[in-house]
Amino acid sequence: MTVSRRTVLSSLLGCSGAAWSQSLTPAQFNLGLKADTLPQRSENGVGALMPWADALWAVTYNSHMQGTGYGLGLYRIDETLKGERVHVHNGTHANRLIHRESDQCFLGPYVIDGKGNWKHIPEFDSHRLTSTMRHLTDPANKVYCQTMEGLFLEMDVRELKPRVLFDLVKQMNLASRPHFKGGYTAQGRVVVANNGFYEFGDDSAGLFEYDGKSWNRLSGKPHMDVAARQDMGSVLFATGWDEASVLFWALVKGRWRRYRFPKATHAMSHAWQTEWMRIREVETEHYLVDIQGMFYELQPIAFLDHIWGIKPICQHLRIIPDYCAFRGLFAVAGNQTTPNRDNNAVAGQPQSGIWFGKTDDLWSWGKPAGWGGPWWKAEVRRDMPSDPFLMTGFDRKMLHISTDRQAGFRIEIDFTGEEEWKPYERLSTGAEGYARHIFPAGFSAHWVRLVPETDCRTTATFFYS
Repeated sequence: MTVSRRTVLSSLLGCSGAAWSQSLTPAQFNLGLKADTLPQRSENGVGALMPWADALWAVTYNSHMQGTGYGLGLYRIDETLKGERVHVHNGTHANRLIHRESDQCFLGPYVIDGKGNWKHIPEFDSHRLTSTMRHLTDPANKVYCQTMEGLFLEMDVRELKPRVLFDLVKQMNLASRPHFKGGYTAQGRVVVANNGFYEFGDDSAGLFEYDGKSWNRLSGKPHMDVAARQDMGSVLFATGWDEASVLFWALVKGRWRRYRFPKATHAMSHAWQTEWMRIREVETEHYLVDIQGMFYELQPIAFLDHIWGIKPICQHLRIIPDYCAFRGLFAVAGNQTTPNRDNNAVAGQPQSGIWFGKTDDLWSWGKPAGWGGPWWKAEVRRDMPSDPFLMTGFDRKMLHISTDRQAGFRIEIDFTGEEEWKPYERLSTGAEGYARHIFPAGFSAHWVRLVPETDCRTTATFFYS
């Protein structure tokens, strides 16, 4: 259906629970959603979006359990971009999954059938749902659900009665406050992410995998989202970060590979500042990755068992809990004005927006720039290479290295994407324990890595602009 600018704007007036405004250009629009001012003000983030049953469905969330914010709910947005709130739940949910065998969409504490009929699952009202995943042994009849507090549940897709299988806080001996986020099933395992990271040095967050028998900890650092296709090799991707840089994992034919990207900001490092930075397919068989204030494009296929095609698109400071394609538009969820129980005393009424534009609009956002590297005050060993660090897509590049003793390092580059490493330069920190290198203008490669020639304690950071 073709919708003109005049038709869209006129259809938005008087929409219950939502307000609309014209955005920057006639091709861009913004849907404003709000929570109640009274009796208590919290958040109104748009936790999840899903095109389904002739509509775009959205759930909003507050910051904690029930009773800390009011006026949240399930929204239905039709093909004319007219929205309505169809139910109020007053909880914190950001999960979404299409269950193909039953033709149902699981979104927040709801299940929506193929005709747009929805059911509320009240058993989830006392939980904060962060991901719904396919079942390992009975995918036609069951799904897994993960809560922010670390409960891992199982639910029959027709009976809709969840039961707890594991408490991952106890299962993985997590000492700090849990803050579980994304999860996904592929290659015979479930992988879930916990971004509970509150101060540098924390090691009680993590990335965990479950093969149906036991759990395995892949990392203790904060991780955010997990995603895969069900075909094209089912490469499983996961995002996270540590003190040094963004962490990017890829499971290829049962083997994990880890890479690193720069951070575009430090304003998203704390667990509370991150929300749900997603890996999402928005153009057919093409991924976008949003992590630490930067969007990247991603090829979902591992060519020759390697990860190619990662390129930065833009940097931003927007909190984006979810994004998707809808009717040829690029829909971007937000979490904007958040009083959060009046901890922000000048924020006022909780409200957020869904921004509608096109995918290519991202290239007009902030130019890619950032910093990060393979090591942050790390004990490195002679001839043990660092993780590959992304190098392509940035204009100017510089490397800083500091060490606790005189040490040499080899800089190696991979310009083909096949992790065929070639020598580029050698640096020595000297007696002062510091060295730097400015790469020539226009120099680039897919990946760069460092190889220490001495055992030492080191920090290595690339600055890209």
